[in-house]
Amino acid sequence: MAPPQGNISASNGTRRGPRRRSLLAGAAAAGAMGAAGCSRVDVTGAKGGGHLLGDLRSRGTVRMGIASEPPYASINDQGELTGEAPAVARTIFQRLGVRNFEPVPVEFGALVPGLLSFQFDVIVAGMFINKARCQAVLFSDPDYESKDSFLVPKGNPQRIRSYKDVADKNLRMGTGVGYAEYDYAVGNGVKESRIQTYGDQIAGMEALEAGRIDCFAGTALTMIEALKTGAHPKVGMTDPFTPVVDGKPQRDGGGYGFRLGETKVRDAFNHELQKMKKSGELLRIARPFGFTEEFMTDLTAEELCDK
Repeated sequence: MAPPQGNISASNGTRRGPRRRSLLAGAAAAGAMGAAGCSRVDVTGAKGGGHLLGDLRSRGTVRMGIASEPPYASINDQGELTGEAPAVARTIFQRLGVRNFEPVPVEFGALVPGLLSFQFDVIVAGMFINKARCQAVLFSDPDYESKDSFLVPKGNPQRIRSYKDVADKNLRMGTGVGYAEYDYAVGNGVKESRIQTYGDQIAGMEALEAGRIDCFAGTALTMIEALKTGAHPKVGMTDPFTPVVDGKPQRDGGGYGFRLGETKVRDAFNHELQKMKKSGELLRIARPFGFTEEFMTDLTAEELCDK
């Protein structure tokens, strides 16, 4: 467990590898169901909106569960908590009367079980909000909307802009293990035999440079982060886009997770988050971590939980 900290660096640190984001109905969601016992079990014993907000104000410190995944959240080389999600959460909790924060680093798949077993008070990891997770976690509204992108050879010689392009040109695509992009590609007609999975973007870029694949698909923000290393000068990136499957845009967003029943703190958190969205403060906080206007969102947790 990292010690309590009072500031957040805008340096994103070094990527340690990806975390499976939107298609964790297997690992994290199953773990969540196991920790909860069954669907939508309130393990807090909270009544009347819960008591966490009052507890945090009395304690003066909020424990943030994070997973090492820049630019969402990580511990940098100086041992400081950094990333978009902690920067936003710290601002909001201070306005709610909670001055200090304590990062609790865990593996991504341990975030939901850790929350439910009271190892920390809130998930602060840019976690995708989906129907399976909403059975065990009370989510804030999302503070960003995910876009996809392709890593490609510099100049994008195959002119790839969508999964349909990959299918129509019968190209070889790489993506991460467990990534939603695998299903998006298959949903657009890409043959599974033409898709290779890799442990992270670095391995994908190496395969791309070696000519084993024609593109590597992932979330745009993780692609931006991977390219920051500068170690693969022959690799470029396509413009971010919203995936479409069967004519339907696949909109995804990430937010902050609380235990079921703690609606008082979630609602207060949402209230401050909406004010930050309207004033433009959210984008100003997120921009140093690679977030731009196109990643801002009007999606709600309710919409994403119903997907």
